[in-house]
Amino acid sequence: MSKATILLTGGTGQVGQAVLRHAETRGLDIFAPTRAQMDLTNAQSIADLVANRSWSAVINCAAYTAVDRAETDAALAEQVNAVAPAIFAAETAKLDIPIIHVSTDYVFDGTKDAPYVEEDAVNPLGVYGRTKEMGESAVRSLNPRHAIIRTAWVVSAGGANFVNTMIRLASDRPEVSVVDDQIGCPSSASDIAQTLLAVAEHPHAQYGTWHFVNGGEASWHELAATIFANMGGRGLATPALKAITTSQYPTPAKRPSNSRLSTAAIQRDFGITSRHWQDAIDEILAERFER
Repeated sequence: MSKATILLTGGTGQVGQAVLRHAETRGLDIFAPTRAQMDLTNAQSIADLVANRSWSAVINCAAYTAVDRAETDAALAEQVNAVAPAIFAAETAKLDIPIIHVSTDYVFDGTKDAPYVEEDAVNPLGVYGRTKEMGESAVRSLNPRHAIIRTAWVVSAGGANFVNTMIRLASDRPEVSVVDDQIGCPSSASDIAQTLLAVAEHPHAQYGTWHFVNGGEASWHELAATIFANMGGRGLATPALKAITTSQYPTPAKRPSNSRLSTAAIQRDFGITSRHWQDAIDEILAERFER
């Protein structure tokens, strides 16, 4: 039997790429299959991969994350976000392999006036949130050895995310309008990745659902202001920033107005603490502009 290895899905995404980087620094053996090696729309492909090696854990970062496109592409969103996790959970359970599954704040409707805790009732507003909630439910029901990690507002120096969108818009427009009535917790893909690996390596395995985001809270407008202030401090041109409401920026998918997630449980159970989102943003922008 081959050496125990972590199987990582979604290795080309923001969090998946960060998992690969941190796994290397931790000296972990990790395998991230390409799309040619694993087809998330093919149950047999998933089953064969899970049975292929003596995995110590599966970390599932793969997801259909195009929130607006999901509204008209529901079948594929469900396949990737719900059906594939169900297959992974069932196949890992057969072999007694733990699964660590990444989920999202979009399982909530955003009407709570405080940060969401793990026990709060879910009520997704659109296709993306609904399919992610379906994936959560499948993982819970099909593999007792599961850790579901919900996160929100993922950002990094690479890939498609709010930080890089703001940087791009800063070079294109004299003024940028950003909504100020959606509140959440900007979260570094790097920090999320380290959390996933810490859970995977935890010596006293615990199973259930936890939240992990960076500390503090902000509106999208406040996050944009922080990005532009950092850019200005580097001598880079920045646009004027205008605050608008969600109703002034309609999108196909409705967003939760409150995406704040409490991290008290993951700190209590795993000793994982989260740095403030502003520190994470500073690090991301340093990587973005100084590399």
